[in-house]
Amino acid sequence: MAKTERQKLLDKHGQLNQTDNAKVISHVQREEKDSDWIRHTIMLEDIDVPFIYRRKQHYQNLKGARVNVTYYRHVEDLAGIEFETMKVVRIKRS
Repeated sequence: MAKTERQKLLDKHGQLNQTDNAKVISHVQREEKDSDWIRHTIMLEDIDVPFIYRRKQHYQNLKGARVNVTYYRHVEDLAGIEFETMKVVRIKRS
């Protein structure tokens, strides 16, 4: 049986996580300063951590959609306070 693209990613990268069929409760798209990238931030139902990814253009609003997300946990230290985010590697509608 052939492995899917998702399974190959998970096998190759030990820190990679996968969440399937999660409902998007918020989707915000912002232009990054001094860049031509669009920063997308989504919040998923029952998860209190933002999921962040970038694209070159605006994307359809995912609010209310069900998605499969492949991501890394990312922690930033700002002024002595840790902020946890999830860096999205792959996002796809369920």
